[in-house]
Amino acid sequence: MRRASPLSGTIGRVLHPRDLVLSGEAIASLAQILAIMTDQVMGGEGRPRWEIERLMELEARLGVTMGVDDVMSVATAAAADERTVTLGIDDAALLLDGMAFTEIASAEFAWFEMVQWTADFITAELRQHWTDEEWLAYSAR
Repeated sequence: MRRASPLSGTIGRVLHPRDLVLSGEAIASLAQILAIMTDQVMGGEGRPRWEIERLMELEARLGVTMGVDDVMSVATAAAADERTVTLGIDDAALLLDGMAFTEIASAEFAWFEMVQWTADFITAELRQHWTDEEWLAYSAR
């Protein structure tokens, strides 16, 4: 029997939900992270790190569906006004894991410092919505 990763969450259920008001640019950034995560899953290199259904569910909640024209989808999200999105601590952990993966994968690129800055910024923005105690309890699961 396959055991789910603690970062995979539970499809259809949000743990410790919070309503976050996100700018179009923030949603576009998160959509790009999800696209990179999806590419890793679909790449077929070894066992997938994440569950594709979980990534698709999160994309749908963010209102960005990646597919044939990912660039247009991200550009449309970036141009959008602020939007309230319900995210759980499990969603935030999934996005943070994807960001860490992206950061490591970008280490050789000339724009690595920008990736690091963006990762630090998004990490602070996501983490602030849950207490340290909630993060500790979630990570101990």
